[in-house]
Amino acid sequence: MSTSIWVWIAAFLTLTIYSFLYKDNPLYRFAEHVFVGASVGWSIAIVWHMTAIPYIAMPLRDAFIQSNWPGFIYVAIPTLLGSLYFFRFFPKQSWLARWPIALMMGYFNGISISPSIETNIFPQVQGTILTGFNPTSLNSWWALLLLVGVVSTLFYFFFSLKHEGIVGKTSRLGIWFVMIAFGASFGYTIMARVSLLIGRIQFLLHDWLGILR
Repeated sequence: MSTSIWVWIAAFLTLTIYSFLYKDNPLYRFAEHVFVGASVGWSIAIVWHMTAIPYIAMPLRDAFIQSNWPGFIYVAIPTLLGSLYFFRFFPKQSWLARWPIALMMGYFNGISISPSIETNIFPQVQGTILTGFNPTSLNSWWALLLLVGVVSTLFYFFFSLKHEGIVGKTSRLGIWFVMIAFGASFGYTIMARVSLLIGRIQFLLHDWLGILR
């Protein structure tokens, strides 16, 4: 059994979190609040030391000492825009926080359009266009299946036509592909959570109790 106080604290917090499997209780809420508080405190410290000081405070100080006013304004304007976020704490002036939110949303939407097209849309279109179909090649049959899945799924989400006749049959086939995709995604998520559970059990049995060698 471990003699480290930090291992005992980690084991205690792990067990209090798992106590929620029985029912909600004060120990679980205590661990939950500790987790949220520690995460927020750690995030604030990281932002302060890795963003605020090197990218705001020091450039402003250097620009002020060197009378580099264009450089000072270059840093001051985005700093003031970012400071508008704090107006969320004042209900009457909270609308000012929309400006940095709008700028951030516009910036990230604009910068993500090109990579998204290149990594998602183009490969999907390329995968669904059959060229040189070879009946003896398994890859050609997989490509045909992909084409059927994409087309039938698009039919399912196409609501301008009534889902009856050939459109209804195709859309019902699309439901199967959608459900298979959801099932695969859910299974992947479960596997990730089970992996985390195994890690915690190994910590309790090896690092804390010393049962596993």
